[in-house]
Amino acid sequence: MSNTSTGLPVGRGLLYLIITGAAWGTAGAAGSLVYRTSDLGPFALSFWRCALGLALLLAGRLLRPRTDGTGGTGGTGSTGGTAPVRPSRRAFTRVLATGVALAVFQTAYFAAVASTGLAVATVVTLGAGPVLIALGARLLLGERLGAGGAAAVAGALAGLAVLTLGGSAATVRPAGVLLAVVSAAGYGAMTLLTRWWGRDGGGDTAGTTVGAFAVTSLCLLPFAAHEGLLPHTAHPVRLLCLLLYIAAVPTALAYAFYFAGAAVVRSATVSVIMLLEPVTAAVLAVLLLGERLTAATAAGTLLMLGAVAGLAVSEARASGRPEPSVV
Repeated sequence: MSNTSTGLPVGRGLLYLIITGAAWGTAGAAGSLVYRTSDLGPFALSFWRCALGLALLLAGRLLRPRTDGTGGTGGTGSTGGTAPVRPSRRAFTRVLATGVALAVFQTAYFAAVASTGLAVATVVTLGAGPVLIALGARLLLGERLGAGGAAAVAGALAGLAVLTLGGSAATVRPAGVLLAVVSAAGYGAMTLLTRWWGRDGGGDTAGTTVGAFAVTSLCLLPFAAHEGLLPHTAHPVRLLCLLLYIAAVPTALAYAFYFAGAAVVRSATVSVIMLLEPVTAAVLAVLLLGERLTAATAAGTLLMLGAVAGLAVSEARASGRPEPSVV
């Protein structure tokens, strides 16, 4: 089945989201190598990630052959396409709202990490995200999760808690938890808006990705400038390669896939599939960074992978049934 608004098959949207979650998970390992290589801070890294990602997306759109806007063969217009001939007020609103939501998501998360630590910030942000998204999808989009979907979300959240907090001596600070909830709200708004416009005839998701990155870069610039934009490093070539990787794979490629997939897949399913990010990060930490494979890591990974697989199968089946109208 294809989403009638974008022409992208739901199965391909699920594949895009799985790739996105795995790609996002590599950003943490690459970021840790950036911190080891230079004195670049988290806000500056996030700014360069978005700014360089924006440059790569713009270059890709300039190099892509122009089409008639119908998406070409295989539905590629949902991820590529051409720039809208006449940007409308609605398109501008979509770009602005998505960019601000993305900026809130990233900035509040980094602030939460600084306040209450990585483990608690990750659990609260990624744990509250699916709950807020499921509630928003039910109230705003009329999407019913069902008993099986609710069980899958619960299993995913349990897996996230075990994976992230298992064996750690985390410190919970109320201010950090509040910032993490704000971050989850930004993430939820970004996901729900993408799904809303995707179901309601939202056209050029590639153009939205480019515009959102421009808005996000502008929002992050003051924080990055205060922290220090230009890094000091003894390995400039290594640092440049790491920044280009972060900008290309977990940013430009991953977010282009994310916005395309989130437009055709149910919002709650999107939020659970994105939990592949900490799973990928945990696997890379064991394989590449020398961390031990603990029982908590294994149990949390299995729980989350099972939840993602269950919801993906459920989504593929649901795509063959008529969707409720947007309310």
